[in-house]
Amino acid sequence: MMNSFVKAAFAGALSAGMAAAALVHAGPADKPKFTAEKCYGVAKAGHNDCETSASACAGTSKTDNQRDAWIYVPKGACNKIVGGSLSKA
Repeated sequence: MMNSFVKAAFAGALSAGMAAAALVHAGPADKPKFTAEKCYGVAKAGHNDCETSASACAGTSKTDNQRDAWIYVPKGACNKIVGGSLSKA
């Protein structure tokens, strides 16, 4: 009986730690490890990396392909994406 209780307590503590580690940071996105550039106008709603004209936080764009929302892409890739722009056009 005690052994089951200890196992359950350990599992609960472990899952609580993992849940805390999985929380999404709402601030500016960390710059990726690859050589990157900001690509405007291609992020899905709620998946921008940072800043829009109405907000300074990641994940706050309201519509798909919002012109002032950006995501990091590998350098040279933005101009290959339909609707992608290197500036807030």
